[in-house]
Parts: sequence; C-alpha cells; structure tokens
Amino acid sequence: MASASSSSRNWAYDVFPSFSGEDVRVTFLSHFLKELDRKLIISFKDNEIERSQSLDPELKQAIRTSRIAVVVFSEKYPSSSWCLDELLEIVRCKKESGQLVIPVFYGLDPSHVRKQTGKFGEAFTKTCQTKTEDETKLWRESLIEVANVLGYHSQNWHNEAKMIEAIANDVLVKLNLTPSKDFEDFVGMEDHIAKMSVLLQLEFEEVRMVGIWGTSGIGKTSIARVLYSRLSHRFQGSVFIDKAFVSRSMDIYNSANPDDYNMKLHLLESFLSEILDKKDVRINHLGVIEERLKHQKVLIFIDDLDDQLVLDTLVGQSHWFGCGSRIIVITKDKHFLKAHGIDYIYEVCLPYNDLALEMFCRFAFKQNSPPDGLMELASEIALRAGNLPLGLKVLGSYLRGWDKEDWINLLPSLRDTLNGKIDRTLRLSYDGLNNKKEKAIFRHISCLFNGEKVNDIKLLLAGSDLDVTTGLKALVDKSLVHVRENIVEMHSLLQDMGKEIVRAQSNEPGEREFVVDSKDICDLLEEDTGTKKVLGISLDMDEIEELLIHKNAFKGMRNLFFLKIYNGKVWEEKKKMKWYIPEGLDYFPPTLRLLRLDGYPLRYMPSNFRPENLVKLQMSDSKLEKLWDGVHGSG
Repeated sequence: MASASSSSRNWAYDVFPSFSGEDVRVTFLSHFLKELDRKLIISFKDNEIERSQSLDPELKQAIRTSRIAVVVFSEKYPSSSWCLDELLEIVRCKKESGQLVIPVFYGLDPSHVRKQTGKFGEAFTKTCQTKTEDETKLWRESLIEVANVLGYHSQNWHNEAKMIEAIANDVLVKLNLTPSKDFEDFVGMEDHIAKMSVLLQLEFEEVRMVGIWGTSGIGKTSIARVLYSRLSHRFQGSVFIDKAFVSRSMDIYNSANPDDYNMKLHLLESFLSEILDKKDVRINHLGVIEERLKHQKVLIFIDDLDDQLVLDTLVGQSHWFGCGSRIIVITKDKHFLKAHGIDYIYEVCLPYNDLALEMFCRFAFKQNSPPDGLMELASEIALRAGNLPLGLKVLGSYLRGWDKEDWINLLPSLRDTLNGKIDRTLRLSYDGLNNKKEKAIFRHISCLFNGEKVNDIKLLLAGSDLDVTTGLKALVDKSLVHVRENIVEMHSLLQDMGKEIVRAQSNEPGEREFVVDSKDICDLLEEDTGTKKVLGISLDMDEIEELLIHKNAFKGMRNLFFLKIYNGKVWEEKKKMKWYIPEGLDYFPPTLRLLRLDGYPLRYMPSNFRPENLVKLQMSDSKLEKLWDGVHGSG
C-alpha cells in the first residue's frame, strides 16, 4: 500500500533534507544540495529560516510533499527539538504515505543514534529534560526506526565527495530517474544535465523557455531525451514533439485536402491529447492552448522543427502555461531561438579528447577504455572522427568485435581514410555493411523513407528482393538508423551521406537509382532524360519556382517505383505551386508503388495509368476529381 501511494502522489519535492544547521550546513549539506541540483533533483531549501520551538506549518507541508527524506544525523542533531520534531513527521509520512528515508550518519556511529549514546546521547538527554515522558518516548522510537534503515556511514568513506555522489545516485535510483539504457553509452551526460539544471531553475515558479543549440551529430537529441525521461514525472503533463510526432499527427490528413488552419488544429489536438493524456481531444479554434493549459504545470520539448509557426502555434506565449512550466527547444540554428525570444540557451560543445576516447570505447569495446595495445590507435581514430559523438558512435559500432590483429592491420588504411572529415568517417560504416542488399536498403531510406513507418517500408519494398527486416536490423546494429515507435529515423548527416553516394553513381541524374536534387529533377522531367535505372524521385516543391513536365517524361523510366512530389513546408505559408503538365501526358509507369503528388493540378490521372502495383497514394491539395475507372492497386 505504501508503494502504491508513493508512486501515485503528486510530490512537490524530490528530497527533504533534515539536519542540524550548526553541524553540517556549510560542509556536507552545501555540497550535497549542489550535487542534487546538478542531477536535476529538486530539494527543499529552508534558506536558513529561523527555527522556533515548534514546526512551522510550511515546513510540515514540505516534509509531507517530499518523495524522499534524507536525514543527516550529526552529534548536535538531537540538540534541537526542531530536528527531533522533523524526524517524528518524517516517520509519520513514511508509515502513512510511503515516503522513503535515507539516513546519513555524519561523524558518528549508527549505534549512537540507535541507542542514544556517546555525544549524540548526551545532547539527546539534555533536550529531553524539559519534555514529557511521552514526548521523549516518541522521539526515541523515531530515532531507532530511522537508524535501523540502511544508510550511509561517513566513517566508512575516505572521500566525502564520492559519498555525496553515491547518495545522490541512490536518490536517482529511488526516484526511478536513472537514464534510459538507450543513452548509457553517452559519456558525459551528467555534465550536460548539470549545466542544463542551471538554466532550467526548476525550483522557480516562473514559466521558462530554454534552448539546446549545437551542430548536427553532437548529441542534442540524446540530451533532450534524457532530460525528458528525468523530468516528465514532475509535471502534470509532458510531451516530446519531433518530426516523427508531427508525421504521425498529419498522417490522417495527407489525402484529405486540408488547409493550413485545419492542419494546425489537428496538430494541436494531437499535442493536447498527449500532454493531457486524453484520447480524441477535439478543438475548434487555435486559442485553446491557453484555455486548457494555463493552470497546468507542463513540460514541452520541441526537437529539430525549425519552423517559427510551430513555436507560435504550440508555445507562442509563456502565459499560456501554468506556473513552473518548462519549454525546451532543440535546434542547430541559434537565430531561431533568439527570434522566439529564448535567451536561456545551452550550447552543446564537442567533448574533450579524453571523453571522446571513452565514448568511442563504449561503442567499440563496451568498456570505458581500450584493451591493451590499442590505446594509440583508438585515440587516433577518435581524434580523426572530429570528436563528434555521432561519428564516434557509428565508427565504434562498425569496428566492434574486431580482434587486436585486425585493428593493427587496419591502421594504415584508417590513416589514409580518416582525415578529420565526418563524411568519410561515416562512410566507413556504410562500406562495412555485409552485402549489397543492406547497402540498398540504406540508400532507399536516405533518399526516400527517412521518417516512415517500418510496416510501410516493408509494404513498399515487398516486390523487391530486399529483406527489410534483416536489413533494418543490420543498420540498427551499425548505428546507421534508429527505430523508435515503429518509425525509422536516420540522422541528417547520415542521410546526406546516403544521397551523396547515390549522386556519385553517375554524372547524369537519369542514370542514378534515385534523383533527389531539385534542379536535377526539374531537368530530368522537363527534358525527358530519365532511364530505366531510375527507381525513385523525391522533389520538395518548396525548393523550386515551377515544375515543367514533358509529355513523355515518364515513358523512359519504366522501372520507376517511387514518385514523391510534395510540399515540405507543412506550417509556413505555402507559395502557390506551379505545375505545368501538357495535355498529352498519358503515362505513369505501372511499376509505381508509391505515388505522392501534392498540389496535382489536373482533374484526372493519365488515361493510360494502370496502378496494379500501387501500395500508397497521397494527393494532398490536388484538384483531382477522379482517380481511374475500375479497381487497381495492391494495397
């Protein structure tokens, strides 16, 4: 019952420290509170309040709303009836509400507390002289009960700093705030958390917006994910918004011809459903955020969505949210934060050489340092990877499992290949994939399917000889993709590398398997230079002024499986898309499995189109009135 009550209560503080200020305030306690702050653990701070003969109601409330009480027993602890009354309240909360208690025996033996002996006992006896027998009995029972709890004995520690760190980590475990195993190899995470805690100022009641800023691949999202897992339990509602979240929110509208206003409403509905933990939230105007959340203490993360309208729509004003709310925006564009008035910004910097080496070793060897004989090589590789966490992760994953002789034999070629440029570092892991099929799946994802659902990718590639299940597992093992909530995510640096690999297939875009550059696509479709080698085309209409299509543009591409012409800016004001399709266009390849044509300007599909292989069709904002006669398609 105590455990259930503990987990379900809304605690105001993580830790209530009970102590004798005369003994430990400027020594143990000051360092302990600083360590708690570093770890984003919220502790009650009495700010040296004047203590009278009885507990202040505010102090009682603080005890009752703290998840854990850390009782610091020192020689002078029982000199204060205030401390002993605190202890009574703590024991009462332990029994009634499941409060956890951690005793710290500072400069004395636990038996002195348990039996009230030594200088501790002398101080206790002196305090009890003016008290009744019943009061003394209650104090004595509470001392015995807490002293019998397994705690920390300072005389068993040669280093007080290590003891303080151990106690703080114990608190983290008891609060279930230990980092997710997804990030266990991210060396230096606690330093990032400590620096963020200074900006977040969680004990303040103001609503605060904070930015996390840094280059691609440096670990911004990893930091944000750990922060989210550590902090979300402290808020009445929380949500982590990234591109995958927006994609899931918009899926239902992809073929429904919505306008921008309706899409914003739908995203707000998804946003509120998540943060309020309610299904099927329905709203009818954009000002509903303030109505629903102005009395809610909420935590909001917005990751890598550098669109001012997203921020304006979801977190436009601080007063929309309840006291103590925190909004964290993650971006590689510092101006984006400044434009929204976010002045508290944490810059994520590259790790120092020793941390970079440790990070690399965690991925390469599953330990903090290299095996004997590999220190020089591992140090050189980490340095040549530019100390960038993404490069260290990908390269370490690629080299994992190699024995010492292989590492030594590899050294000359690594020195030739790794010249400090991250793209060449990442390329090693692609080249090290087991077979051509795994490489093909990587290229498909980088050019077409980043951010897509696993099941959709399997359906779209079902007609090929590619084993998506096995291939994805290999890519995940090599840290080339990540699968979260059934969504395949590839880092932008790896995606750029994949596109560059495809560009290198030929100087002629029509001779490549995928065409993804807007100028190349415009030339290809206008000049009718596509060949049977083209498997997919992906064009963001926001990158061009107009699109002219030759009437025979698709006849040469008889192996075209994937055609995406889309408007990438979901939230910014859309410029009118200018399509120019000749009347004579009467052919789309029957091989097509994915067809997305946002803003398609005609009322009908080409008359000779036979979509017997079609799996996925999206026609947002199109003028289409009729697809085709009869039943076609495979999905």
